[in-house]
Amino acid sequence: MAVADTNVHYDLDPEIFGLYLDPMRKYSSGLYTSPEDTLEQAQRTKLRFVADRVKLAPGKRLLDIGCGWGSLILFMAQEYGARVVGVSPAPNQHGYIHDLVAERGLGELVTTRVGQIQELDIEPRSFDAVTMLGSIVHMPDLGEAFGRAHAALRTKGMLYVSESCFRNAAKHAEFSEQESTAFVRDAIFGWGDMRPLSELVRGAEDAGFSVVAVDDLTEHYHRTIEDWLVNVAASAERLDEIEAGLADKLTKYLRTANAGWGFTTKHYALTCAKRR
Repeated sequence: MAVADTNVHYDLDPEIFGLYLDPMRKYSSGLYTSPEDTLEQAQRTKLRFVADRVKLAPGKRLLDIGCGWGSLILFMAQEYGARVVGVSPAPNQHGYIHDLVAERGLGELVTTRVGQIQELDIEPRSFDAVTMLGSIVHMPDLGEAFGRAHAALRTKGMLYVSESCFRNAAKHAEFSEQESTAFVRDAIFGWGDMRPLSELVRGAEDAGFSVVAVDDLTEHYHRTIEDWLVNVAASAERLDEIEAGLADKLTKYLRTANAGWGFTTKHYALTCAKRR
């Protein structure tokens, strides 16, 4: 597997994601507080939740591994005054973020770097917080991913990882090579492995982290995807103008993801601290 394969989906035309995600183009689970919450409200609530988990404050340095279309780094700079660095292997994402940084006057707070975290030179002990929202699934070497995060953090720094997981090792073995899983992994993402939570916890602890919180966000991700599906249906004509059959492809991907929640898959947020 070529690691670069994992950026194929994320390097698509940013207009595609604007047609079915929220206005910030946040491509991970929201956090809903009431039945009336919109997708945009849920995504903003989720970002505040992440900021609280990593104890973000003005002037603190945050490294976002897998920064996507910049929703988290732009939000944390604008709302919290944090100094942020976003990492992504997808050049289109960096061009999109660069334009927003200039438009919002955030050049002194926001930096992005093109590449995979395992390939970049990150100054040791230079960040107060590291976040990985839906990105560790695309990293073949779990130990290296957690090790790089640990090395980047200062003492008492915080790590937040949220990821979709198979419900346990038995479900991982049973379903990881089924046709529906292979479609999402290969046809959409290029590569990915939804490891059970136990493997994420072990990876974090082996890297030297202390686990301080585990949150089950499964129901929130289910609702997030339901909102994305509504948007895909509403934007189907434009999506198919960009790429023939794209609306059906996205619908299949999202329905496949939503079919497994609770039975085969879960979505967890793991918060860890670097004690030394």
